[in-house]
Order: sequence, then structure tokens, then C-alpha cells
Amino acid sequence: AGHATGPVLATTVQHFRRDTRRVAIPHPEVQLVARFAPSIDGGVDIHALGPRTRVHRKFIHGGQRALLVRLRPGTCDAALGSPASDLGDDPVPLEALWGGADAGRLRERLARTDDAGNASRLLHATLSQRTGRTRPAAVPLPLLDVALGKLEAANVGTVARDLGLSERHLRRVLRGALGIGPKTYARLKRFETAVRLAQRTPAPAWTCIAADAGYYDQAHLIADFHAIAGCTPGRLLAELREGEAS
Repeated sequence: AGHATGPVLATTVQHFRRDTRRVAIPHPEVQLVARFAPSIDGGVDIHALGPRTRVHRKFIHGGQRALLVRLRPGTCDAALGSPASDLGDDPVPLEALWGGADAGRLRERLARTDDAGNASRLLHATLSQRTGRTRPAAVPLPLLDVALGKLEAANVGTVARDLGLSERHLRRVLRGALGIGPKTYARLKRFETAVRLAQRTPAPAWTCIAADAGYYDQAHLIADFHAIAGCTPGRLLAELREGEAS
């Protein structure tokens, strides 16, 4: 997050050429999801997703393409017109946030794009324009980026002292920017790191991954996987690989 300069933190393109069971790792950031498919009215729909705290499993019909845009923490209100805390696990149509006219124009323009790269650039530009038209965030984004980076390795009390802020103020700032508390944010980032490290090798060494991701020990990692994914680390990794192969 420390290198982000606009409202977009990361973009992912997914192609579902055949029916598949999608397993989505939860991210603490708000996401905007554009789906492209002939079966969708107008060819495209766009939804916002709030921070998710558990692995999400869903059956996807083949013939769809999805563009997932993760928003930089602290930019949700400006980019979407709604604070992160107002967005939950259920998808919210963009029309409900922007109004039918603005959302409709973006859908029409996306429907005319000929590849994922152009669609991604269009979404980035549109979100940047909307963010630029709003008043500056209550908390400077660089300060928020630093706080979130530190939070991945230290508790909120330590981070507050490092930044010269009261713990109560920092908790309020983080919850307002993220829609979740700092402890939940750190937990999700730790889990995301563990999954990413495990996907890099055919035979993950979970003890090493636990240490590298910031867990106390392997038992701590296993407990978190059961709480967030509802299964063992090995089972989740198998599910993710099955999805990649389909």
C-alpha cells in the first residue's frame, strides 16, 4: 500500500471459460468488481464489495470474465460515495452508490472495450477522476499507508506511539478508513501473506510459512485457517489449485 499513488491498490483479471467453483481469499480492502458475460443485461455489471473476513466460495458459470479492483484504504468514500463501513459481504450494485446515470455511462463504456487492459485503464481513470473531485481525506493517505504497513508487524498501541498519536485516535482513523478494526486488518493481511507464500511452492513448509507470515507458531496459523477458511491450510491450497486448473 505504501507505493500506491491513486485510489487503485491492485487489479486482477479472471477468466472463467467453463463452470467452476471459485474460492476467493478475503481482502481487507474494498473491491469494485466488473463482470462481463453475454448473459448479463448490457454485457456488464458492476458491484462493490466491502471488506470480507472469511474465504468465499461460489459457483461461477462458464463464459464470464471478471475485473477486480482493490481500492486503496482511505479512498472508498471519495471513489464510491460510501464509507467502507457501510459496505458488507453482500455485493452492492454501483447504481446504488453512484446513481443510475453515472453507473450506466461507465457500464456502456466498459461494454465497448475490447480487452481486459483497456477495461482496467478505463476503471482506473474513472475512479481517479471521482477521487480528485472530492475534498481531501480527513487523514492524509501517506500517514494511513505508513500506519497500515507498521500494523502488519506490530500491535495498534505500538504503531500509535511510533506515529505520535493516541491509540484511541488511531483506532478510530483505521476503522473509518477500513470499515474493520485494526486487529482484523492485521489478521487478514497475515492470512493473505501465508496463502501467497504457500502458493509459491508445490510442498509448503507450514512451520516456515507461519514464521515468515508473522504467526506465533504453526498452531496459530492452523487455527486462523480454520477460522477464516473453514478448513486446514492444505485443504485450502488444494481448493485454490483446483480452481486454477479448471
